[in-house]
Amino acid sequence: MADIAKPIVALLEPLLPPRLRAGVPLVPVVRLAGVIGLATPLRPGLTLSSVARSLERAFSMRNARAVALAINSPGGSPSQSHLIFRRIRQLAEEKKIPVIAFVEDVGASGGYMLACAADEIVCDQYSLVGSIGVVGGSFGFPKLMEKLGIERRVYTAGERKVMLDPFQPEKPEDVERLKAIQKNIHAHFIALVKERRAGRLKGEDAVLFSGEFWTAETAVSLGLADRIGDLRGVLRERFGDKVRMPLVSIERGFFGRRVPGVELGEGGLRRTALAEDLISALEARALWARFGL
Repeated sequence: MADIAKPIVALLEPLLPPRLRAGVPLVPVVRLAGVIGLATPLRPGLTLSSVARSLERAFSMRNARAVALAINSPGGSPSQSHLIFRRIRQLAEEKKIPVIAFVEDVGASGGYMLACAADEIVCDQYSLVGSIGVVGGSFGFPKLMEKLGIERRVYTAGERKVMLDPFQPEKPEDVERLKAIQKNIHAHFIALVKERRAGRLKGEDAVLFSGEFWTAETAVSLGLADRIGDLRGVLRERFGDKVRMPLVSIERGFFGRRVPGVELGEGGLRRTALAEDLISALEARALWARFGL
């Protein structure tokens, strides 16, 4: 029966859409762009929940020869970066499909962790890559409050509950505790990079994992990336001129993104904290500004 069906399939195949033809190579493209984990109605950000469906759709496409990740991110939340990284690796291993990362402007910090989920990392000549480190920052207002005559009243159960409170003087033991947490996260990040780039890293640890970032040529020489190129050119070179590269977009609601500054509450529509959106935008702007963007 199968022998009889083969000629019929061969006859009908030219009439099928390109995406259903077995002979046409297919490489779905998933775009991972923006700050990771920094999500408000005004600035959605990259989180596992926002990209999981598009990743699953890409890896489930029939006849997919590989999955391409178009990455443009200065980093953000370590946990969300790792959750997205793990989902990509799980799908790649389950479907036995290779992954190629294409770094655009920036693949740094958490953005570089996403690139490490790929089997190959390709950068544009002007891409910025690296920043394998951990950073945290805040502000302090105790002197301003004293000058304005404002008294801070906080009631807690747990002596560390107000650690690094910006409205109280900084305590050395709190800073030491925070740095210990950062050091632990940094160690896990280093181990992840060494595992995924095993046999390809060429620089000293003190250089590679200092938090510094480099242009593509230097990143390739250090083994942090594999080559310089662009998504279309590399995929056509690898899979032929007829390769299809459909963009698997992140899904939005029926009416698109939620209206900035407005959300549903128990009493109907109510305004969200626009100050939170503004702070989120400033934080995102600061992350991009580190790379001159």
